[in-house]
Amino acid sequence: MSKKKKKSPWAVLIAIVLAFIIGNLTGTTTGLFGITFYSIYDLVGKLFIQSLTLIVVPLVVSSIVTGMARIGGDASFKRIGVKIIGFYVITTLSAVILGLLFVNLIKPGMAESFHLQIEQSQTNGLHHNLADHSNTVTISGLILSVIPSNIIDALAKGEMLALIFFSLLFGFALTKINEERSVQIQGLFQGLFQTMIEITHMIMNFLPFGVFCLVAKVAATTGFESLASLGLFFLTVICALAAFSFIVVPLLLKYIGKVSPKTHFKAMGPALITAFSTSSSSASLPITMDCVEKRAGVSNRICSLVVPLGTSLNMSGSALYEIIAAMFVAQVYGVTITLGSQIIFVMLALFTSMGVAGIPAASLVAVIVILKAFGLPIEGIGLFLAVDRILDMMRTTVNVLSDTCCAVLVAKSEGEKNILTKTDFSKIN
Repeated sequence: MSKKKKKSPWAVLIAIVLAFIIGNLTGTTTGLFGITFYSIYDLVGKLFIQSLTLIVVPLVVSSIVTGMARIGGDASFKRIGVKIIGFYVITTLSAVILGLLFVNLIKPGMAESFHLQIEQSQTNGLHHNLADHSNTVTISGLILSVIPSNIIDALAKGEMLALIFFSLLFGFALTKINEERSVQIQGLFQGLFQTMIEITHMIMNFLPFGVFCLVAKVAATTGFESLASLGLFFLTVICALAAFSFIVVPLLLKYIGKVSPKTHFKAMGPALITAFSTSSSSASLPITMDCVEKRAGVSNRICSLVVPLGTSLNMSGSALYEIIAAMFVAQVYGVTITLGSQIIFVMLALFTSMGVAGIPAASLVAVIVILKAFGLPIEGIGLFLAVDRILDMMRTTVNVLSDTCCAVLVAKSEGEKNILTKTDFSKIN
């Protein structure tokens, strides 16, 4: 995924396998002493989800404020910052739109095996919530939802678009005030961010238990038939990631960068392999920078700025995954998302992929943000956790590919020569 350091995935993988087997065996009625196992899965799963939800607002706000303050105060960034952010937005937005296209075409959550037995009152509540969003989605309404009239109220209600906008504005403004006071405030938000990271690590220690209960609940409800829809979800994500990697990225490299896409893929081979095997953009960062400089020929001046920053802000694969996952949950619960609401989905996926990057389970937190914003059940993440691990490896690879693409595009726009002119990399370390 992104910048997270992970423990061995075996505990989570074992938990997923056991959850499918045990959940299928116990069903929704088996229990002891009048307490069903299903109710236990439901309770523990909800506790785990609420633990993740607990950290969302302070984590996103502190992350964006500290990141924006660091960027805005970097003199080397200011000169080419517009180009960098521009390419980040182009690649990430392209990925999100592709994800939206594929999830609407394939509709993985519409398979009969995944039509959950939801209480009628809950279903009506979901439709009413989405109807409220759909009826108010206009250009003016969208702008008004981004700029809050009361930031305290936005914090209390968890209105993420408003919080993201305010955090970006606040972080940028910090670079314009007295340096001594700016440093003090930045220190406060950095401390808050680091504290939230520690809390996130604590919660992640219980990840196998949370995953077990969430997946077991789904298995108990739908049995092994749910694997059919999981397969469709998996296929949807894979197709969208492939389309971005082998259509969008080559087009950007060929027509904007004027370089060979084939040579770029060959040059980035070690970085992409490392990203896939580690599922961590930060773990593969040294190799990625080495590939961009020595194999692609990008100057250290550009590489040292674009690539590390990209591991935090340019999360194309993660953003693509987030919107597919959120739409998948909506489809499973039978909620129709209007075009206007899908536009907000796109914006949330774009900004949350930047706002929560670099933390453990960043994509899960981002999906929760989107589900919460639309009143969809956040326990819906349990529907796709079984295939999240392998997709994590793939979206991390796409994240790194997107970062390297942006580095090449920025270097070419700055007039650098000899970019991707080498074709034999056998003698390059």
